[in-house]
Amino acid sequence: MITLTRLDKRVIVLNSELIKWIEATPDTIVTLINGDTVIVRESVEEVVDRAIDYARRVRGFRVV
Repeated sequence: MITLTRLDKRVIVLNSELIKWIEATPDTIVTLINGDTVIVRESVEEVVDRAIDYARRVRGFRVV
């Protein structure tokens, strides 16, 4: 799960395992595998970094 911020500044927690794709239009739009979309304040790079960090924590990988 990753924490993101909607455009109206509400904080949400999103299951990053459900992300299908992320696009910048210029707002960042996260599309989930079920077709739902979420527009967030974070950049595409920030969302990707958070999803990677989450996956590393869950799977026990460490960056050395």
